[in-house]
Amino acid sequence: MECHCLSTVGVGVAHCSRIPSFQGASIIGCSLPKSSSPLPNSFLQRKLERVVYQKRLSFHPLRTHKGRIRAEKQGWDVGRFWKTLSFFDQLPSPGKLLAFLIEKISDPSPSKAVNPMDTSGIVLVAGATGGVGRRVVDLLRKNGRTVRVLVRNEEKARKMLGEDVDLIVGDITKASTLLPEYFKGVKSVINAVSVIVGPKEGDTPDRAKYSQGIKFFEPEIKGDSPEMVEFIGMKNLISAVKESVGLRSGKLLFGFEDNVSRDLPWGALDDVVMGGVSASAFEIDPSGGENGKPTGIFRGFVSTANNGGFASIRTKNFSIPEDLSAYDGLELRIKGDGRRYKFMLRTSRDWDTVAYTTGFDTVKDQWQSVRLPFSSLRPIFRARTVSDAQPFNPSEIISFQLMFSKFEYDGKLNPTFVEGPFQLPISTVRAYIKEPITPRLVHVSSAGVTRPDRPGLDLSKQPPAVRMNKELGFILTYKLKGEDLIRESGIPYTIVRPCALTEEPAGADLIFDQGDDITGKISREEVAKICIAALKSPYACDKTFEVKSVIPFSEPYTVDPENPPPEKDYNVYFQTLKDGITGKENLEQTPVSV
Repeated sequence: MECHCLSTVGVGVAHCSRIPSFQGASIIGCSLPKSSSPLPNSFLQRKLERVVYQKRLSFHPLRTHKGRIRAEKQGWDVGRFWKTLSFFDQLPSPGKLLAFLIEKISDPSPSKAVNPMDTSGIVLVAGATGGVGRRVVDLLRKNGRTVRVLVRNEEKARKMLGEDVDLIVGDITKASTLLPEYFKGVKSVINAVSVIVGPKEGDTPDRAKYSQGIKFFEPEIKGDSPEMVEFIGMKNLISAVKESVGLRSGKLLFGFEDNVSRDLPWGALDDVVMGGVSASAFEIDPSGGENGKPTGIFRGFVSTANNGGFASIRTKNFSIPEDLSAYDGLELRIKGDGRRYKFMLRTSRDWDTVAYTTGFDTVKDQWQSVRLPFSSLRPIFRARTVSDAQPFNPSEIISFQLMFSKFEYDGKLNPTFVEGPFQLPISTVRAYIKEPITPRLVHVSSAGVTRPDRPGLDLSKQPPAVRMNKELGFILTYKLKGEDLIRESGIPYTIVRPCALTEEPAGADLIFDQGDDITGKISREEVAKICIAALKSPYACDKTFEVKSVIPFSEPYTVDPENPPPEKDYNVYFQTLKDGITGKENLEQTPVSV
């Protein structure tokens, strides 16, 4: 049985024949090139420092013999044990260490069911006191979703939404008010924030003239400018929520992509605590990856001598927990050797603690991407399932561990295990969003955003905002710029462009369109329902569209409470949408300056 917690280290990065050998060890590894490497100098310097540090360690179990690594059976290497603990800044309590040594050989336990993790997350509603926003909040709550609201006026919000609402006070036009802790646990966002437009002649306290949406009043901007709300505010909001809601492309945690690299503090953690002689190391090979690119390599020698049988690398505890709650698992890009490995994540800073574990198989001599869903993780402690462990919390990840072992868990053995040398090149570790991807940011924009600059358009036939774009502070121009920020952010999104908003009930038949050509009206309640439906629909992901009802402006729309219209399946509409259509295709190539 392997120990996932107290085993020890030949700490650091191995080397190649062009770097002087360690004392008592020779592990083939990497040379450190000069300016030709795509890696940052600081990254290479850290690797060089780790090599120098490891050279000072006594790596007794490893010997070279005709170019191969082999292990010699010997007594427990106390010095190596304590050097492990020194690297990881951990000292086990004598009681825990004694208890582990007593029970290190025991009867296998049967596999047990584990508690599932919660994957729903919080829906953040920005602009929650507006006409669309407050309806979004009400509908989400009726659907049983966990909701948090971002508002500027707490008193107004609690009066409108209830004293028990999960509320944060902030202003998207002021980045300093959008504190990181506000967005903890948020997995999706519906943004209904909009610049305030009202009649020049004034309005009632509840904005009745503006809300009716049919009779024309000469409009003007009230409060912050369109640039501040629609563009700068959008930039601030995206920056605030990006880490929480995640990116379509995932999040790089370790490795090398293009000119970007991210390091992790790996150290070897092997079976010496059980008296074993297995040993491993982690290195960076600047040209050993796909197409001659850099890669990390986990390699060493594993032996069952002296009751051993595993080798691993583990990171030091992260100074700040890694929050991967926006993602569904980890994806490893590896070159397999036909063996089965294990990957472990910990959510506690304690050294001797539960590891959330999953195994994966590799294909010999092939680069492959292996996905490890968080839902597949089992809580393991000393090779046994902990049936009453807390569900895995992806927002509080403290460390990673990668292992090659004779053992699986609960007495199971690794069917691919063989003693001897092994190596696993690993070029990247990244978090991923599983397919099909659904929107993480739904934004309520406006129909007409591309029309003020469209050549040949008869403005006299367009809605007031199009005709008066300049007089209203370039309101539609900045709405379009805000949309562009979303499309460029990497966040899976839906952009809803409603036509004129009314206080009429939802239920009328709808027209969805793309290209920014339609005019008409639509109920705020209907828009709220569309936003919520988009969160669950892969067909709505990364789409921009306009929407209106089939009811003309001149005809009011009412609903008979005794005979309400049937609930819509909005996927029927979403399935008609196409990628890449925004209406900007109709604009001149030369942008209009503001």
